[in-house]
Amino acid sequence: MTLTAPAKQLAPPTPPRPQAALRAWRTLSPYAYIAPFFTLFAAFGLFPLIYTAFVSLYRVELQTPGDMEWRGLGNYTALLEDEFFWTSLRNTFTIGVLSTVPQLVMALGLAHLLNYRLRGRTFLRTAMLLPYATSVAAATLVFAQLFGRDFGLINYLLGLTGFDPVDWQTGTFASQIAVSTIVIWRWTGYNALIYLAGMQSIPSELYEAAEMDGASRWRQFFHVTLPGLRPTIVFTTIVSTIGATQLFGEPLLFEGSISGGISHQYQTLGLYMYEQGWGFFHLGRAAAIAWVMFLLIVVLVGVNALIARRRSAKEAGR
Repeated sequence: MTLTAPAKQLAPPTPPRPQAALRAWRTLSPYAYIAPFFTLFAAFGLFPLIYTAFVSLYRVELQTPGDMEWRGLGNYTALLEDEFFWTSLRNTFTIGVLSTVPQLVMALGLAHLLNYRLRGRTFLRTAMLLPYATSVAAATLVFAQLFGRDFGLINYLLGLTGFDPVDWQTGTFASQIAVSTIVIWRWTGYNALIYLAGMQSIPSELYEAAEMDGASRWRQFFHVTLPGLRPTIVFTTIVSTIGATQLFGEPLLFEGSISGGISHQYQTLGLYMYEQGWGFFHLGRAAAIAWVMFLLIVVLVGVNALIARRRSAKEAGR
């Protein structure tokens, strides 16, 4: 008698995954990962930009935002005829130069010192960020007291050296220096750490070769450090230019006036936009000012990038 083993029951074959769906997933999956960023950017960046451009073409008041009257370019032409717009534009440029140039020069010098092997380097690098971590309101209120006309520490020190007290909040140039000092104090350490990071990325072989050729520390700084920091310097210049164009908190809190002083002597474009929108309730004109600031930033950044590119091309052709 022959026994026959029962036939082994095979599981049904798994249907193959459609190739079209697999290819579609491989194509779309990268976009699914970056979709949250672009969604947030469209909601909080792109839409406000487009809507602000739309509002700038209408007469809109803060009390009745639903009542919109078509003006076309009327808000922009009204800005060109307003003397306070040109005053705020001039003040923005002046304060920007007074705060950006010394700030970047001082930051470069501090980074150069911190790049050496000093005792307490970690503490000094951490202390550089303390002004940046300080609240804008707190820093501005403290500096407003320091620059007080009658009881300010700055005028007290000037009096010890034989100088007359300065009215830092009324004088045009004096008030702009005071506001620029606040900006310099807050951002110098931040830029110094950026420069320090750039210096540490420069190969040490370049310094060793320069030292073997007999180059002094100053020559090494000008011929090795500065060329190696050129991309970093361009970056900090562009960021500082954007920040100077958008300057708002320091001039607002320096005296607590949205007009930037009794004669608008330190009113910036950001403060002028706030005055028009939330002081005079002209939302359409405030939106036009916002777009003028945006176009101004684009032009300034383009000029900085063009100058940096031409200088790089000139040095590369030597």
